[in-house]
Amino acid sequence: MSEKSEKSEKNGTPATPAGSSGPRPEPLRFFGTTWVDHDHGYTGRRIGASAGSLLAAAASCLVLRFAYEGIAIAGPGSFVTVLVVAMFAICSALAFRHTWEAFTKRPDPDRHASLRGLLTIGFVGSLLAYFFRSLFEAPGEKLHREEYEKARKQHESRTTRRTGNPSKKRRRE
Repeated sequence: MSEKSEKSEKNGTPATPAGSSGPRPEPLRFFGTTWVDHDHGYTGRRIGASAGSLLAAAASCLVLRFAYEGIAIAGPGSFVTVLVVAMFAICSALAFRHTWEAFTKRPDPDRHASLRGLLTIGFVGSLLAYFFRSLFEAPGEKLHREEYEKARKQHESRTTRRTGNPSKKRRRE
């Protein structure tokens, strides 16, 4: 593809002609920059992301069931079994909430690093949050759209030229 093509082959971001400036949309995982204009297979990608995350969550639940059966066969007692089930349920709920909030505002990197273990244990909750969000929009689209629109407005206000002769402007007294 040439430099003046509409889309870059590598990441799907709009190609900018040489010498031009301005904000570029940040690509989303699985969607590239198709979220900007909802083009180039955006709907299909959303359907695929929804189905894939739901399928992954179902497979994960199956794996967790095998783990539960393994614990039951070991026979550690009802307290340990209840503790393990509660741990996965609570961690999944917290991971769902954290993932859902990350779609609307940027998470604090330090907090995210400290919750990494919890999010790993509660991976089913993260997959379900991704599934539910992809039913409405590309996960993270709202946040990225707000940031992109803000950057575009700031760029336009910085690059617009003044009209008229500034020396003839009335001075405030």
